[in-house]
Amino acid sequence: MEKKKAPLVEVVFAVGRGIDISRRIVLNLLFLFILVLLLVAMAADPRPQVPRTTVLVVAPEGRIVEQLTGDPTTRAIQKLTGGEVPETLAKDLIDAILAARDDERVKALLLDLDGMGPAGWGLSKLQDVKAAVNEFKASGKPVLATADIYETSRYFLATAADEIYLHPMGAVVLDGYSRFRTYYKKGLDKYQVDWHVFKVGDYKSAVEPYERTDMSEEARTANLGFLRDLWGSYLEDVAGSRNTTREAIEDSILRLNDLLREAGGQAAEVALRVGLVDHVGDRDALRDRLIELAGESGVTHSYHRIDFPDYLEALGTDRTPRKSYGDGVGVIVAKGEILYGDQPPGTIGSESTAALVRKARHNQRVKALVLRVDSGGGSAFASEVIRRELELVRKAGKPVVVSMGTLAASGGYWISTASDEIWANPNTITGSIGAFAMFPTFQKPLDEYLGMRVDGVGTTWLAGIRPDRELPEGAGEMIQQMLERTYQDFLRQVSEARGMTTDEVHAIGQGRVWSGIDAHGHGLVDQLGGLSDAIASAAQLAGLGDDYAVRYIEKELDFEDRVMLALLDDVSAWYRPSGDSSSSPLLQDSLMAFLSRQAEILSRFNDPNGIYADCLCDF
Repeated sequence: MEKKKAPLVEVVFAVGRGIDISRRIVLNLLFLFILVLLLVAMAADPRPQVPRTTVLVVAPEGRIVEQLTGDPTTRAIQKLTGGEVPETLAKDLIDAILAARDDERVKALLLDLDGMGPAGWGLSKLQDVKAAVNEFKASGKPVLATADIYETSRYFLATAADEIYLHPMGAVVLDGYSRFRTYYKKGLDKYQVDWHVFKVGDYKSAVEPYERTDMSEEARTANLGFLRDLWGSYLEDVAGSRNTTREAIEDSILRLNDLLREAGGQAAEVALRVGLVDHVGDRDALRDRLIELAGESGVTHSYHRIDFPDYLEALGTDRTPRKSYGDGVGVIVAKGEILYGDQPPGTIGSESTAALVRKARHNQRVKALVLRVDSGGGSAFASEVIRRELELVRKAGKPVVVSMGTLAASGGYWISTASDEIWANPNTITGSIGAFAMFPTFQKPLDEYLGMRVDGVGTTWLAGIRPDRELPEGAGEMIQQMLERTYQDFLRQVSEARGMTTDEVHAIGQGRVWSGIDAHGHGLVDQLGGLSDAIASAAQLAGLGDDYAVRYIEKELDFEDRVMLALLDDVSAWYRPSGDSSSSPLLQDSLMAFLSRQAEILSRFNDPNGIYADCLCDF
């Protein structure tokens, strides 16, 4: 008897069931693989081991920052794909150095500065790291520094060392500080772009590139004033560390060409002759010195060493002697541009940063709060939201102390006003009490080059405000009035916080930028000192005595983020992207890269009112 063929529909269902079963098996196997991976990762102890005798190598990569940019998961993905922007957390450097001070296994400290990025005008973070190095030296252990090229920032940190090494083909280049900007007015005029600028204050130079072809005399005066203060402070610090004089260093810079001629063009020899470095020699000379201090490894035939990230990982939670429990001082880092809404680390958000401040206010163990500000400002609206949350902390009976880092200007100063004390580094850039708004319109180039025109109707004149149409009559007056009001609010906040009249604040305001030294003289800050000084002062104001905890208050990761981060860390340990992923200097310096950066800055302006307290202090 002939067997019947199965209907087509039954065949389709059978295939579908097979695909579904296969899908379930694959998903279950994938889940099992991930589970096993997590169990292995948790069971293993991957922490590095500290050699019995070793050199701690502190080699910062990229810029030294108060807070890493982006959330941990994003950074882990960037690291895995080779797209990570090098940054080193200042606190990590300080914690490693201070822990090594009392660690008998660590025989010496090496500052390897070749990978360190420029710090611009900002010395505050470098001074904090340098202070930690000086504490390490106080234990009697030697500190050595090395780099092929010492530019201004690297050399500042290197002067904390007992011995500074330089390669024979290297150089020390103390180029000082400057402020040069690109001015767009001629280009905007050429393409008939109407860039409407609104501001208050004779010194609010942040918007000058859009309305001028060169720097104004007011800006020249203000910029040169604070740059001279910063450079003078730099020279005094370096001269003191190198047992020389400020005048001697300035003279060596002034006579650099003559000195090079006498040394046959060898820059390293010049640095040695004028006392900027202690040793000029090949790498083996430094290696032999470190072997002398910490012994030779039979595996590498070099000195015993441990890099500071591995050292911190080996220490685990015991990276500092200070306790992490009980009553104490909370520290919130406010770094980057001040933006409206919820923002990732590396920027300051009206919602995200305010939430951290509320968290500190409701934490019964936090008896005082230190806000570490490293920001040139941003949204005036967002600044006020954060300032109000800090005010509520004070009303709850908890002292608030502001510690200004490299930059605490404009909106960065606005949020600082709700405090019991303001501490600034002598090299802090602060002030810039002012506000601005900008509204470009492109109707002319659209018509001239593309033959496009915008026309239509609206129920009010406000309905026609758009960038591809001429700014309606009265719109400029409206924006300027709102801007003037914002400036008056800024003056009022400062005057009430600093015990000054609004006229007195206006006299030192108007958008003018000050160094920390001048700001202290004008009454804008209370004390000169670093973050540790501000924390100690906050503890004293809260009556905590000498035995108190210090907690950094940060956004907590949820369960999914923690799992993803653990997986990415494991994968990263197994895989390293090949090749050099860094951009070429030619690309970094190209016009398109520069313009792209400017466009990125402008695109992040998201204040609801379009009004900004920002110094645009890009350095």
